Amino acid sequence: MAIPIRKANEIEKLRNANVIVAKTLNYLRENVKAGMTLKEVDALGDKFITDLGARPSFKGLYGFPNAICTSLNEVIIHGIPTDTVLKEGDILGLDIGTELEGWYGDAAITMPIGKISKEDEDLIACAKDSLYHAIDIIHEGMRFKELSKAIEDFIVARGYQPLVRFCGHGIGKKPHDEPEIPNYVENGNVKSGPKIKNGMVFCIEPMICQKKREPIILENNWDVISEDGLRGSHYEHTVAIVNGRAEILSTVD
Repeated sequence: MAIPIRKANEIEKLRNANVIVAKTLNYLRENVKAGMTLKEVDALGDKFITDLGARPSFKGLYGFPNAICTSLNEVIIHGIPTDTVLKEGDILGLDIGTELEGWYGDAAITMPIGKISKEDEDLIACAKDSLYHAIDIIHEGMRFKELSKAIEDFIVARGYQPLVRFCGHGIGKKPHDEPEIPNYVENGNVKSGPKIKNGMVFCIEPMICQKKREPIILENNWDVISEDGLRGSHYEHTVAIVNGRAEILSTVD
């Protein structure tokens, strides 16, 4: 399947959906505190998105029951909100999708709950730093496999492992589109496969494990942890390729 090339006006529509994601993440980062339940976090985000005129696109997507993925501590991605109460020292991944006038937005952060350990600060920093490293080096003509290899090398150099079997993705009129963008290279020549072109819009989302990169999906069929059972982290932005470089859409100026 061909990777869609977006016109300038379509990129602006995608930006509008993604700005709502960014505003919601900022709002939650400022308001989520110890003592709240994951369901309360979800309700806050759901209402904020709706009040801005968008639809929480994760709700019902592939059967996901909530608006926000709340991935607590060992859960790296796809955490279902529960009655679990947040406490000081936790780390919480927030992954948010929106749909606005038929166009989709998607981004994620991992945030501290109160004061956290230096170990967890470093774990979160790896996800964030690897994301921004990837965004900085993207250029027109680069192959997606080269991007995946660069992300993997960055994560491993920090002493961590990328979660496998899950990946970044294209986005547009669908929440998940071509191409798939793993944070690792499993096989094949990095000089093979599709090249990055102006007008492409996609999500980059490093998912960080501490020791082992193999995933385990928990009994609720959603929460994903590492085989090592240790805490993980996750960051994501939606970017558009404009004038040969990656421009972040999921941000607020």
